[in-house]
Amino acid sequence: MRHLAVMLFAMVLGTTNVASQGTPPMGTAPEVADLVIWGGPIYTADDSQPQAEAVAVKDGRFIFVGARAGAEALVGDSTTVLSLDGAALFPGFTDAHAHMSGIGSRELTLNLEGIPSIKALQKAVSDWATTHDAPVLFGRGWIETHWPEARFPTRWDIDAILPDVPVVLRRADGHALVANSKALEAAGINEATEAPFGGEILKNALGEPTGMLVDAAMNLIAPLMPEQTDADLNQQLMVASEVYARYGWTGMHNMSVSWDEVEALEMLTGTGDVNIRVYNSVNPEEADKLFIGGKRESADGHIITRAIKLYMDGALGSRGAALLEPYADAASSGLLLTTKEETMPILRQALSLGIQVNTHAIGDRGNRLLLDWYEEVMGEIPSVERAVAEPRWRDEHTQIVNPADIPRYQALGIIPSMQPSHAIGDLHFAPARLGDDRLVGAYAWQSFIDSGVIVAGGSDAPVERGDPLIEYYAATYRHDLAGFQGPNWHAEEAVSRADALKMFTLWPAIASFQEDRIGSITVGKDADMTAFSVDLMTAPAADIPKGEAIMTVVGGDIIYVKE
Repeated sequence: MRHLAVMLFAMVLGTTNVASQGTPPMGTAPEVADLVIWGGPIYTADDSQPQAEAVAVKDGRFIFVGARAGAEALVGDSTTVLSLDGAALFPGFTDAHAHMSGIGSRELTLNLEGIPSIKALQKAVSDWATTHDAPVLFGRGWIETHWPEARFPTRWDIDAILPDVPVVLRRADGHALVANSKALEAAGINEATEAPFGGEILKNALGEPTGMLVDAAMNLIAPLMPEQTDADLNQQLMVASEVYARYGWTGMHNMSVSWDEVEALEMLTGTGDVNIRVYNSVNPEEADKLFIGGKRESADGHIITRAIKLYMDGALGSRGAALLEPYADAASSGLLLTTKEETMPILRQALSLGIQVNTHAIGDRGNRLLLDWYEEVMGEIPSVERAVAEPRWRDEHTQIVNPADIPRYQALGIIPSMQPSHAIGDLHFAPARLGDDRLVGAYAWQSFIDSGVIVAGGSDAPVERGDPLIEYYAATYRHDLAGFQGPNWHAEEAVSRADALKMFTLWPAIASFQEDRIGSITVGKDADMTAFSVDLMTAPAADIPKGEAIMTVVGGDIIYVKE
């Protein structure tokens, strides 16, 4: 792969005897680097040296960061020297919240991203059915907030084009689905079916199920889905790794992970079929395995499992986010997906054993309860009795927060893990869901940073596309991809470009206890790097999402290079 990169990058080779930063003591031979990169702006996310002209790597780690002349002294006959040819180099970008198997599944099943209407949804289902024969037609990715019909799809919409095969289509946020009548019948869902705790079965004025199942009610349809084989899971993970390397991600924080997926990732990184770094947060059903065995790490250090993913509430788009006051556009305050009685024992054991807890919370009530429960457990178990004194527990999403609660994150040491692309999609419907007053504290990245906490930036793919350039654009510009922002969307919550860089590099490293290993271009750290065709620190905002990754490097190994 390095040889290919040399050809594609019009590499400049050469050796000189120029003094370098970190010159070895007199009488010793200078180190010879395995890899040297120069020829474009290099941004380090290291405040002690924010920019450099060149980097040098040996045995997978940075041995030099500084002026080009210093790097030239480390070039030998065996050194691969790459010119960026004007592209910009950054520390490896890490997606701090994604769902790896879901990303792979999106690429392998009916992908409904960007569907513009119910009519288009019907056509996509019909077209897929003509070329795919399966007992259940499954798709994911639709979102109705831009549709001219201005409503959720129903079972009757799907029945009109495919009445005889069960069809299950999951909303982009993963917190709701629509099923056709055949699927509802097969699952035994009818007018008399009661929704489980934490779920909702939407019904029309006649009391008939519309086909829309929200949050825990989606479990009613689960028995229809084909059992996933080991080969299916492996393919999803391999495809997701390839997609993420191509986007420029060197790693992801993988959420809601089964134990089968943990073991598959450890195997696939060993065979070289998964090349990005993965930091796992397992499902609560798997918590006991983590409590008994403790932190797990693959032999190459690329797959780490040391966290549990919990759920507090649902999603804003499907009105499942738990709010302190009812929705502005519905007589509902959302859904809680757990109880305090269920959650507190998990929190106590995790804090005692040094297991990180990362909890999904979107609504202002969901976020307040998260803080309350975290605070109560931390008060019960003093730091001296914990396996990890500062546990770095996280709030996944942190979307709608009452402003009075923002200072509590710093006081408790809670890390907001936020996905900027949610704000540039949700701006089209969140004002109607919340009303203007609750937009204060919504997607409040800068307010959190000002309060003294870091913000770990992610994408929540496959809920969103998972493109780091879209996430960076959203964080720094806070407009949708067409340049629209709308009134009262609090432009002041956009962050600086330097902070946005840390949101996807250094701060995810801190949020996963890896800041000594990765997160910045710093001598001694593992050589994870992402090169983009666009200079994120200087390009006009509108040009940022038009760029692309041209090279992705993990531990000094080039895992992707654009042809």
